This record gives sequence, C-alpha cells and structure tokens, in this order.
Amino acid sequence: MNTLSEIAAVIKEHPAWVLVGHAIPDGDCIGSLLGLYWGLHSLGKRVVLGLEDPVPPIYHYLPGSDKLGPLPSDVDLPDTVIFLDCSDEERAGKALQDRLVRCSVTINIDHHATNPSFAHYNFIDHKAAATAELVYYLLKELEIEITPAMAECLYAGLVMDSGRFMYSGTRPETLEIAAQLLRAGVDVERARIELFESKPREEVLLLSQALQNLGWDESGRIAWMTLAYDDVARIGALDLHPEGIINYTRSIAGVEVGLLIREISPGVCKIGFRSKGKVDVASIAARLGGGGHKQAAGASVEGSLDQVTQRVVQMVREVIS
Repeated sequence: MNTLSEIAAVIKEHPAWVLVGHAIPDGDCIGSLLGLYWGLHSLGKRVVLGLEDPVPPIYHYLPGSDKLGPLPSDVDLPDTVIFLDCSDEERAGKALQDRLVRCSVTINIDHHATNPSFAHYNFIDHKAAATAELVYYLLKELEIEITPAMAECLYAGLVMDSGRFMYSGTRPETLEIAAQLLRAGVDVERARIELFESKPREEVLLLSQALQNLGWDESGRIAWMTLAYDDVARIGALDLHPEGIINYTRSIAGVEVGLLIREISPGVCKIGFRSKGKVDVASIAARLGGGGHKQAAGASVEGSLDQVTQRVVQMVREVIS
C-alpha cells in the first residue's frame, strides 16, 4: 500500500494520464473519474478518459460527462494509467484492458475490500464510503483548489455510494467532505432532481418488470428479482443499469440478503447482492469471481437465468442457515 503523498508525487512527474473506470459505471465511478479529470486538467495535464459502457442518463448533468466513453482509437495513449473504483483490473472491461497492455505506470485508487492491489501504486481504503472520498483527499494532496465542477462530480459519487449518507460506511469524514463540497459550489437541489427525480421512462418499466419477477425463499430471509435479456430488450433498456432497483429486495421486512439477477447477454448473468448488515455478501460474490463490499457486491456468471438464480439462492441459503 502506498500513501496519497507518494501517489501525488508520481502524478506530478508525468505530463499525461489515462483515467479508467469500471464497466457498467455507477455514480461513484463516474463522479470520481470526472472529479479527478478536472483536477488534473487544472494542473495542465493531458488527460484521456476511458469507460467501456455508456454513462447512465442521470449523470449527464455532471460537467464533462460527454467526455466519457471508450478509449479513442485514433490517438496515441499515455502509458500512465489511473484505475478508479475498480475492485480488480478486469472490472475495467476487456476492451479497455486490451488497449492498456503496455503501461509504464499504473495507479489503483479504490475502496473495495476485495481489491488485490493490482497496480504499481495502490491506495485502497475499504473504510471510505466511496472512491470519491479518496479522490477528494488526493486533490487536496495535489494542492488543487476544489472548483464547482469538481465538487459537483465528487458529491454525486459520495451521495450515490453512501446511499444518500445512510449506509453503514458513512463516516464523520464522509459528511465533512460533503460539507466542503457544498462550500465549493454544489447545487444540492439540482443534484437531487437529476439523481433521484429524473429517471428515464425505460428505468421505471425495468423496475416494473423486475417487481413482477420478485421471489423469496420460505424463510423470508432472502429475496430476489430476475430480468431476462429478452424482456429488457423489449423495454429498450439494454444499456440501462440502474443502481437502485436491487434495493427493493432489501427493503422487505425480514429480508437479510437481496439479489438482482439480470441476463446481460444470452447465457451470461450479472448478479447484484445487498445485505442489511449481518451477511458478508462480498465473500459470496468472491466465490463467483466477483467482489465488492460486505453489504453490496456483484459478480457475473455464465449460465441460463434459471440455473444461475437457483445456484446463487442456494449459496446464500447455505451462508445464512
């Protein structure tokens, strides 16, 4: 493990950086990428952003969101890379990995406990509520003044990964950073409207479909929702991966573990895990090649939707029994 001062020194040494986030990006990934982008831009660095999947519409209000996308094929990329919010190198996605095979310097900044410290320089703090917290501290270490643009991006990351500051990972430091970001110019009303009151119609239809496929085991301690590829395609939501749908399973009284099992392509399922606190779902996800946090984790598994659902529910059942 490195210190943020060591990482800041490495960043200062190099004139250009590639910033990479994880596939199927969430608010923390996007907010951290854009917050650091504007910070390095203020230092005069050349910055190239890499993101395998599209930015969800609710984050389009963030400054610079239009710059996020696949790595450009028609430019020479810097061989210095910073991975943000990636629990492992594979989380960046195969397309990005294939473009970044010869890197002289890699930096890994993350808050997932399962992160294996895969880069040349690593700063991982699983106690942080969001990677956006760590980016804030890095910007301060770089002696960068937090602008309104940086603040808007980092605040979105904090809000979304802390569950609006209600998840157990929320620390006094989390709220102190949020206060500093507000002082730097965050428009709280706009953030509320854009993040929570501007859902695309397809997302609501996706929730409706998921609720129709709600199930739970006889103990009432496990609940799950499933989404078949054809149903998602019919809705027109193949590129939508809302962060909040899974929480409807966890919100049921008596449920200890909630699951969302979604067929992201025929024969491949993405599994989301949520725990109310007692069950470490990151350890379950790790058995499937995934990872995450004790209360929120994920994995991707090959198999039919029914097969994967039965397998995963049985795994959870064995853990909580």
